[in-house]
Amino acid sequence: MNDSREHILKTAFILFLQKSFKEVTLKEIVEKSGLSKGAFYHYFPSKEKLFHEIVESFYFKILKIDFGSFNKNSFYDFYHDVLNHTVMKFLGIKEFLDDSYDEDDITYFTLMLDAVKLFPGFQAQIKEVHVHELAGWEQAIQSALDRGEIKSRMTARQIAQLFIYSSDGITPHLVMAGRIRAVHSEIKALWDALYDDLKA
Repeated sequence: MNDSREHILKTAFILFLQKSFKEVTLKEIVEKSGLSKGAFYHYFPSKEKLFHEIVESFYFKILKIDFGSFNKNSFYDFYHDVLNHTVMKFLGIKEFLDDSYDEDDITYFTLMLDAVKLFPGFQAQIKEVHVHELAGWEQAIQSALDRGEIKSRMTARQIAQLFIYSSDGITPHLVMAGRIRAVHSEIKALWDALYDDLKA
């Protein structure tokens, strides 16, 4: 990515997290970036286009997961791969933004809600991501059931929903408490317990 373009994205992302999309002015972004107005407009013709780029470049980078790249021979390894991959991606964004303060990480979620309201197409993209996510988990679980690694009276889909929705519940709960660094260990402990219960 071009250095100036990346600098603008980083500057705007930090401001949006601090204040919200609506409250940040284009003038403020230009001033904080230290670039001329002309240089700014060379990359982004509007605040909306800039915000759109931030959501596409950072949020969807976390949400879009290539489940085919994870271990297919062990469900235990599969869910550990998914967890490590997702947490590292989010922490990578915090590192890119030089964000070491965890108490206000809920703003990462509220900013995404702003994006969904502003860009209706994002809701459809998120739904697509969720369908893909469920399918990825379901496939890995069905393989584990077929080879006898795990057993359950639940369907592969129901087990997949247990893993996904438990993570979806724990993450915002810990983020609101300013404990993003505990997400990995908390989810891992719960998923390991679920796996032990399913283990054949």
